[in-house]
Amino acid sequence: MLYIKDRMYIKNIELKNRLVLPPMETVSCGDDGEVTEDTLKYYDEITKSGYIGLVIVEHTYISPEGKVKNGQLSVADDRKIEGLKKLAQSIQANGSKAVLQLSHAGSNCLKDSKGSEPVGPSAVVNPRSKDGLMPRELTVEEIKDLVRKFADAAVRAKKAGFDGVEIHSAHGYLLNQFLSPLTNKRTDEYGKDLMGRIRIHMETIEAVNREVGLEYAVFLRLGASDYMEGGTTIEDSVIASREFAKIGVDAIDVTGGMCGFMGPQFTGQGYFSELSEKIKLAVYIPVILTGGITEPEAAEKFLRMKKADFIGVGRAILKDYDWPRKAMNQQ
Repeated sequence: MLYIKDRMYIKNIELKNRLVLPPMETVSCGDDGEVTEDTLKYYDEITKSGYIGLVIVEHTYISPEGKVKNGQLSVADDRKIEGLKKLAQSIQANGSKAVLQLSHAGSNCLKDSKGSEPVGPSAVVNPRSKDGLMPRELTVEEIKDLVRKFADAAVRAKKAGFDGVEIHSAHGYLLNQFLSPLTNKRTDEYGKDLMGRIRIHMETIEAVNREVGLEYAVFLRLGASDYMEGGTTIEDSVIASREFAKIGVDAIDVTGGMCGFMGPQFTGQGYFSELSEKIKLAVYIPVILTGGITEPEAAEKFLRMKKADFIGVGRAILKDYDWPRKAMNQQ
């Protein structure tokens, strides 16, 4: 029996196997972030084999000023619910569960989007910034407003029929900027130490759970290491993951922090497996591993070695939509 074929639960979501399609931007949405026919076609085609257990839909901005690029999906207002409902139904009709990723770009926002300006926890240039612009430090009142916007976005995702939401704290986006000592130099309650740097995460998790209810699944995508001097370490992320699990996160989706979605110090497959393994040992909730996995044998190996509970495969499936079927039918 292959481990990857196991039926498992995340919260009350029953997944037919352990294969996850991780969030990958399609840049297929309309000018206002609305779902288009191209968006629907992409998700239908990539899931129609019926072999993907869970789809985490691409990073979706919670407010216009948090948009990172044109063509990005939006969950910023109630007008988006109907299109998102079609998207969730399309994925679910093919036998997959659907989770919507909620995101704010912070200092990496699109500078020409309506009402945008680079903002962050501190006036520090983001290591992942392409233009090197200095962000404006957010006020405490603005942070509270962003927490509310994450919660409002989660409510819209639930109304649209998604099985859960994922809070994005990786790849140099806003919540990752708060987590990382490289970009968070605050001396108030949202900085100073690790517990201060994850305060916005804790408040966001609490606010989301309060609005959608404790039976609704809430994931968190964690940039578990920056792989940069003075940045977030796996030791930080183990502590943070324990706190997130205590307060109501139902799964940790492990990836890179300021280094992005590529493992800078590793070659081969599963280059974030050293991170996922340590987090899995520290928490009782499921852990998802994504990062360079291209062969079914590698996915099975990481599950057997207890590096993670679920395996995310992105680019390999993007290149071959039949990859999930081959993985589930390997001998």
